[in-house]
Amino acid sequence: MTSVEPGATPDELAARTLRLLDGTRYLTLATSSPSGDPWSAALHYEWQPDPLRLLFCSSHRTRHGADIAANAQVAGSLFVTGAATDVAIAPVEGAQFTGGCAEVPEDELARTHGYFFETVFPDPEVRAEWALPLEAFGPPGVHRLYRITVDRWWLIDLRTWAEDKIDRRVEMPLSALAGAGAR
Repeated sequence: MTSVEPGATPDELAARTLRLLDGTRYLTLATSSPSGDPWSAALHYEWQPDPLRLLFCSSHRTRHGADIAANAQVAGSLFVTGAATDVAIAPVEGAQFTGGCAEVPEDELARTHGYFFETVFPDPEVRAEWALPLEAFGPPGVHRLYRITVDRWWLIDLRTWAEDKIDRRVEMPLSALAGAGAR
């Protein structure tokens, strides 16, 4: 359900979104098989602005890779929780999204590969140890870089949760992120 967060401007929702995108490292990706069987996968991601895109690395042989090849429409979520470990429910900030997902095209692969691994592993020594070489991507290799182009984005409606503990979302217009820079 989409609700309106009174007093929350698109700029405020965009600021929350940027903090969330910069403060999380993993997303949960939901796909479905050609026969409609659902699947979810936790994936390390990076993001790009204008339009909002989420990048991740995986094998095309995974279940979600096969699902994406058959049906590009995906959904997902990302969230951060408070540091409290001794309580049943900790403060949470999160988002859900829908979009189209595809392998990064070959003519964009070198640039996107550099961006992805330099952002995931900003320390050159760590990157040298963990980043996959460009040659591992695309045929005949099994690794792929995927790009989700987000078409809708919802945030947790923090105001209503505080009032009645009903889990609602507020949709943020993607145009509110225009001009935002990636991390």
